[in-house]
Amino acid sequence: MSNPPKSFDVENHKRNALERYQRMRAHYEEFAKVIRSILEEALTSRGIKVASVEARAKPLPSFERKASEPDIRDPSRPKYADPLTDIQDLCGARVITFLPNTVAEVDKTIKEEFVVFERTDKAETLREEERFGYLSVHYIVRLRENRASLPEYRRFKDNVAEIQVRTILQHAWAEIEHDIQYKSVETIPSSVRRRFMSLAGVLEMADREFQGIQDEDERLRQVARASVRQGKLEDVEITPDALKAYLDAKLGPDGRMTTYSYDWTARLLLRLGFINFRQIDECITPYDDDRVSRAADVTRQGQLTRFETQLLAATGERFIKVHPSGIDYWWEGWQRDRLKKLKEAGVSIGNYEPSLSSPSKET
Repeated sequence: MSNPPKSFDVENHKRNALERYQRMRAHYEEFAKVIRSILEEALTSRGIKVASVEARAKPLPSFERKASEPDIRDPSRPKYADPLTDIQDLCGARVITFLPNTVAEVDKTIKEEFVVFERTDKAETLREEERFGYLSVHYIVRLRENRASLPEYRRFKDNVAEIQVRTILQHAWAEIEHDIQYKSVETIPSSVRRRFMSLAGVLEMADREFQGIQDEDERLRQVARASVRQGKLEDVEITPDALKAYLDAKLGPDGRMTTYSYDWTARLLLRLGFINFRQIDECITPYDDDRVSRAADVTRQGQLTRFETQLLAATGERFIKVHPSGIDYWWEGWQRDRLKKLKEAGVSIGNYEPSLSSPSKET
């Protein structure tokens, strides 16, 4: 009777691998920085917004555990005969997106920026193995030849890296999965299994709902912009994006304006009682933006300042009373001084209220 195969010397194999990796780890740290930089620049240039991009060299304890794993088919042999060559995630990167649709955009970016040797959708793997876990897409990549041939990247031309892509909610699952002891459906107690199933459904539904909200928001933005272009102003709800579209068409675009500024001005309009852009248009149309701007401030101001000056001229004292800064003594005095300058320039100050069918003027 032959003797059973002798198991490989785990400790010796692990020690030799660890010593070699310790000498090379700084190299993989540099490679991780390169991978992260490429991803960040590529995503930014394509206008793809993500929650975070992380990259790192494999931690020593993690490498040690992986290097000592036996081959599943032949436990007498190591799973990784040459760990520094066979382990493909010595350099790892992770892209965390806000929404599921962005995963597809990141997927395209990775394929354009790297040579992809392997792409694994963990959702499919988990279903096949009847396991609970996080949904994620994993890639094994290498630098493209045009980049690897550059002097600053040449030393990384033979290295591979693993890139993981998942949403914030999928990442939340991944972070807690390390503490979950049960992996197979059959071994999970029924009470725990029910909670797992419920949680999986909630996370999947939340991801879909967040995506649905963004899709609906974008649809409404497009509809609002189209309504502004077509002059259907009564159909346009007051939002920062719609306000920008309206003012760009009415007063001319101004690239200096920030998203926050449009948001602030939209909130001011709501405080003044406006509910759509038909009322806003009715309010400011009698006042030439260039004329009132020069009258109140001597020179032509930016888009939003000109617009607020039109509102001041059209609503008069009410603008000062309703404005959030109206409680500031200095600001109130400044606005009254501007009103005085408008009157002196022959501008007829109004007392427009959105609730009225037509504005009235005061002399």
